Amino acid sequence: MAQEKGRNLSEVQTRIGASHNINDLDRKLQFYGRWAPDYDQDVAALQYRAPRLAVDCLTQALPGPPHAALILDVACGTGLVAAELQARGFLQLHGVDGSPEMLKQAQACGLYQHLSLCTLGQEPLPSPEGTFDAVLIVGALSDGQVPCSAIPELLRVAKPGGLVCLTTRANPSNLQYKEALEATLDKLEQAGAWKRLVAQTVDHWELATSPLEVAPGAKDGFISGIIYLYQKQRSP
Repeated sequence: MAQEKGRNLSEVQTRIGASHNINDLDRKLQFYGRWAPDYDQDVAALQYRAPRLAVDCLTQALPGPPHAALILDVACGTGLVAAELQARGFLQLHGVDGSPEMLKQAQACGLYQHLSLCTLGQEPLPSPEGTFDAVLIVGALSDGQVPCSAIPELLRVAKPGGLVCLTTRANPSNLQYKEALEATLDKLEQAGAWKRLVAQTVDHWELATSPLEVAPGAKDGFISGIIYLYQKQRSP
């Protein structure tokens, strides 16, 4: 049985590692479409913690009762973030994703009030300005997924005073994207568009898909990640 588990984990690491190497958006969406039925089980095998950690971060900062907050889950995938939100009392959940197959999985989980097909980076989010109390994007900020140029869209659909929670990986192959992302986040803050509340590095983000992805000195074969939380500034 132990050998079977090890072989399955190795297959998962190979599959997810291959996805990290796809930098073309169309090919990435095709990959996610094929992956959708097995996605939850695969990321569980990698001990992927980003949805829970991001929702924990948001919950601690969001004022008011959770059930009153309108939340947008961007690149919602199969609904892992929605499950964490519901467990903490959030009930008004909207989701968008670029993969029809992923949205079918999200629909099946029954946690979203509204789901939309939207490929952020190629088209705007299908919501008016200032709609949501909080916007989350978990696991989709890397090469071949959501480009840094789309970050202002997340800000646009948040209410003044609302929160935007973002995550990205900090493994070696994602560092160039992470640097570009942080430059974009900083530029928006310097322009007075939002204020950073949290930038939290997490050592045990998920198991690495390759030994080359493990930073020197890292323990247990995990890569690190980072959670950012921003508050949209109110108009003067």
